[in-house]
Amino acid sequence: MTQLAHDRYCDEIAHQVEQLRAVVTSGADLSATVPTCPDWSLEDLVRHMGGALRWVEALVRTRAQQEIPEEEVPLAGGPAAQGDPAALDAWLAQTGRLVVAALREAGPDAKVWAWAEPKSAGFWARRMTHEITIHRADATLAAQLPYEVAPDVAADAVDEWLQIVEWAQRTRPDKDTEELRVPGRSIHLHATDTGPELNAEWLIELTEEGVAWRRGHEKATVALRGPLVSVLLAFYSRLPLDSEELEVLGERELLEFWLRRATFG
Repeated sequence: MTQLAHDRYCDEIAHQVEQLRAVVTSGADLSATVPTCPDWSLEDLVRHMGGALRWVEALVRTRAQQEIPEEEVPLAGGPAAQGDPAALDAWLAQTGRLVVAALREAGPDAKVWAWAEPKSAGFWARRMTHEITIHRADATLAAQLPYEVAPDVAADAVDEWLQIVEWAQRTRPDKDTEELRVPGRSIHLHATDTGPELNAEWLIELTEEGVAWRRGHEKATVALRGPLVSVLLAFYSRLPLDSEELEVLGERELLEFWLRRATFG
């Protein structure tokens, strides 16, 4: 599957950082619980996301060939002041500038340690694009703010999640991933608000050999239909399947089964 261009990922990380900063400075309660990550407050989530970006910046800038412990990354935990939106915003702004600059300077093919292939700066540009795309959704839910994302980014986020599930099933098999080996069952995702040029439809087949998937419109055991952003968020377990903008056709239990088991980290 063709991925987005490296510069597109860099641009999107910069954009998503700005959008996350807007949540921080919106007047939202930083101590509010994040509904989709209930162990975190909104401030915890922002610090986690900024820390991940700082860690990736260190990996890419130094062309690390092995994992860098997070505790060795300066300011990865965020500003000293707690509950201070101005300090959190300034830290996040600097974080965004640093990681985007490091990724742009490195280019997609620079050799950098990563937990999956390709071990390159390009891997991290894509991974951080979708990490912040989904965590910004978590932040907007906590702050009760609207959420949108560009269609090309949303579609690529679905692709990447399916590739992560494939990778986990192949390299880190556990009870959940092994239970996804269900021959003769399939899931269809169908974005109803995009044109044929994006081809924002997916068929996911559960086989004895592992998960297999491709873009396209095909019959399946169960189908999830709705606007692309809603399908994305539901597929990442950020939006309930019974949300009014979604439609589930066929064996809903299979889709619920997938969502419980297709997890990572």
